[in-house]
Amino acid sequence: MLGTDLLEELGAVHEVVGVDLPDVDLTEPGSVVRALERARPEAVVNTAAFTRVDDCETHRDLAFAVNADGPGHLARACRALAVPLLHLSTDYVFGGAGTRPWREDDPTAPCGVYAESKHAGERAVAAELPDGAWTTVRTQWLFGRNGPNFVEAILRQVKPGARLKVVADQRGRPTWTRDLARGLRRILETGKGHGFVNVANEGEGTWFDFAEAIVRSTGAGDVQVAPITTAEAARPAPRPAYSVLDLGKFRSITGWQLPEWRDALDGYLRERG
Repeated sequence: MLGTDLLEELGAVHEVVGVDLPDVDLTEPGSVVRALERARPEAVVNTAAFTRVDDCETHRDLAFAVNADGPGHLARACRALAVPLLHLSTDYVFGGAGTRPWREDDPTAPCGVYAESKHAGERAVAAELPDGAWTTVRTQWLFGRNGPNFVEAILRQVKPGARLKVVADQRGRPTWTRDLARGLRRILETGKGHGFVNVANEGEGTWFDFAEAIVRSTGAGDVQVAPITTAEAARPAPRPAYSVLDLGKFRSITGWQLPEWRDALDGYLRERG
C-alpha cells in the first residue's frame, strides 16, 4: 500500500527500484545483500512489515522474523555498502497510555507481539547503523488505494439502514499513504539520517470519528455509526488508547506538513472515484 505510492512519488524525480517477494525476502540475509549489490542505491527505504496486528499474536515467530530480524539484515547490508536507510515503524511502540502527543524521545512501552516485534526492528536498525545513516519513521492509521484499509472496510458496510459499531476510545491520526509518501520523499531529499521522526496527517480523532467522516462522504443519511469501547470490540491483540504522534520534528526537518486527515480522506475518495 505505502510502497506502491512511494514508488510513484519518488519515481517522478528519481530512479527507483522496487523489490518485493518472491524476488527478495527480507528474512533471508543473502537475498537482501544480493538485491542491494544489484541496485547499488544511494538510499534504501524499508516498507516491508507483517502488519496484521491480530495475526501477529498467533504467528510470533513470523512477526519477529519480518518486523525485527528483517530490518536488522537490511541495516547490516546498508552498513556494508555505506548506504543510508529509511525504515518504517509504528505508533504502537509507545503503548498508548499517554495524554499528550508522543514525541520521538518519549519512553517506549510496546504491548502485544506486533508492537514488540516492530520495537525490536527499530533497535536493530539503530544498533547496526551509525548516527546520520538512518531514519526510522513512526506513522499510524494508514489508508491507501493499494491495500486493505479502514476506509474500504467501512464503505463495504454502507448499505440502507446499516448500523455500524466502531471503537471510540482509541485516538490517533488517520494517514493517507499518498501524503505519507510525499513526506518520506522530503525526508530522503535532505540527504541525511534524522534518527526517529514521526510522520502523519495533521489533526486527530478516534476510529469512530473516522468512520463517521467516511459515512458522511457517501451521503447515506440512513446509516448509523454507534460508538463502542475497545473492550467491547474484543480483538485478540492490544491496541493503544492514546496514539497521537507529535509532528514537530518532521515540520522542523522539512519545513512542510501533511494535510489535515479529513482533507486527506477527501483526496483519497476523489482519487478512488
